Amino acid sequence: MQTPFSLDSRLTLCADFVRVGAKLADIGTDHAYLPVKLTLEGKVLTAIAADINPEPLSRGMQTIEKYNLQDKIQTRLCPGLEGICSDEVTDIVIAGMGADTIIGVLSAAPWLKDSSKRLILQPMTKCERVIKFLYDSGFEITEQKCCIAEGKPYTVMCVEYTAHTNPCTELFTYTGKLNPELYEDKEFLKLQAKLLMKRSAADKKYKLLAEIIKERTDSQ
Repeated sequence: MQTPFSLDSRLTLCADFVRVGAKLADIGTDHAYLPVKLTLEGKVLTAIAADINPEPLSRGMQTIEKYNLQDKIQTRLCPGLEGICSDEVTDIVIAGMGADTIIGVLSAAPWLKDSSKRLILQPMTKCERVIKFLYDSGFEITEQKCCIAEGKPYTVMCVEYTAHTNPCTELFTYTGKLNPELYEDKEFLKLQAKLLMKRSAADKKYKLLAEIIKERTDSQ
């Protein structure tokens, strides 16, 4: 079944990473567009739309009811994953939040340390903090892509638990597994280089990181 609405480019990229037949949790769901669209398309079996605030969750409930999906999509008023059990979900989307908020959500749910779970993360800020946390905690990025939304590049990471802590270089925390040959990835990397150059005024090590990233993007 086709949905009568489209997701923006950030949520579309998140949706692409969700596995067919998944039990989805959408954290910070707002209008519940992501779980509704994937449920109508038949990509997910069930979904939980969760939000910490009653007002956005109410908007999500309205969307769910509009498409008569109450039997397949539940709503949860809770911070992060605190109101969700491990056996209820396989794929977890956390999109549109800052790095520290995402890290807080992941830290509060130790049951995510399970190789059968898939995390789909779209940090709005400081993705380097998220990446460092992931690799310090036994997770690994299996795939990473970028998109352009309202003229600004964003990155989405597909993450799985490996149980192996993999110390990563500081450079990797800024570049992840992005491919500078792809336009969207290149635009995000260029933004990372600009941010690092700004930080170099306080610490010269950031200038070297910025120059390495800039060299990679300029060569493509």
